[in-house]
Amino acid sequence: MALKGIWYYMAKEDQIEMDGTVIDVLPNTMFRVQLENDHVVIAHISGKMRKNYIRILKGDKVTVQLTPYDLTKGRITFRSRDGKTTENNPEKTE
Repeated sequence: MALKGIWYYMAKEDQIEMDGTVIDVLPNTMFRVQLENDHVVIAHISGKMRKNYIRILKGDKVTVQLTPYDLTKGRITFRSRDGKTTENNPEKTE
């Protein structure tokens, strides 16, 4: 017997945060990100990152928020400063 009238709303804190690496840059500020557990998701930039003109390149280490409703889509909320590799930055040689 199902309970009627009882609703469970997910709070903002119920989102899953995972670290990953950008493996492909797609149009319209979308990115293909490979997570630490080897799953690949499509992610877009969060509003604050877009507002502050944070650039994300292939190879960057990022933090992605996933919703439990659809684990194939996410939102990039943070780009690690040391995540960029030298192959993405031709000016930097070691």
